[in-house]
Amino acid sequence: MRAPSRSSQASRPPHLAWLAIVIIPVTSHLIIWWTRHIHLGLSTSFGGLFKLGFVTVSVITHWGIYASVLAGFALTLRPGHTPLITAMARRMHGPLSAEMLSYTRKVTIAWALFFVVQLGISVGLFCFGSLVAWSFFVNILDIPLVALMFAAEYAIRLRVLRDPPRHSLKAIIGMICEAFPNEHGPALANEIAEPEA
Repeated sequence: MRAPSRSSQASRPPHLAWLAIVIIPVTSHLIIWWTRHIHLGLSTSFGGLFKLGFVTVSVITHWGIYASVLAGFALTLRPGHTPLITAMARRMHGPLSAEMLSYTRKVTIAWALFFVVQLGISVGLFCFGSLVAWSFFVNILDIPLVALMFAAEYAIRLRVLRDPPRHSLKAIIGMICEAFPNEHGPALANEIAEPEA
């Protein structure tokens, strides 16, 4: 049986994307809000066990994702490696000017710092704030803050670069999906491992 083509895959309704971006985070926050009267701790009641398990999975998932993405950006900033955004820009635009090499390295640093701040606020709210406040931050504000970061970078790019590349968020996401197609041999990862020219 033939595998579906890229075009047929791209034409599918984006139900799964909406599920991941909107429905799951909102539902997760509502569950934590609805169970706010249940003490988070060791309990033999169904509600207590459910809340403990749900919060544990939510915390591990959020911290795990952010720690992984942070490592993915930060590790490419080591000497002898190509910064992640530089590698992505090369795949989209070919050879880069010295100005673009410098800019994309700074953008990689900016994203790494963004993930540090996100992770730090998440840990701080979970340890010292209310569970509802933590859930609101990680489930409701997470995607808007990422979108705001994309928008801020785009505005800065238009301002500081003489000939800034103009591409949509959809194009960036498509490039990332193509760079990490299957299994464990991503083309982008190979480029990142190579030293910067």
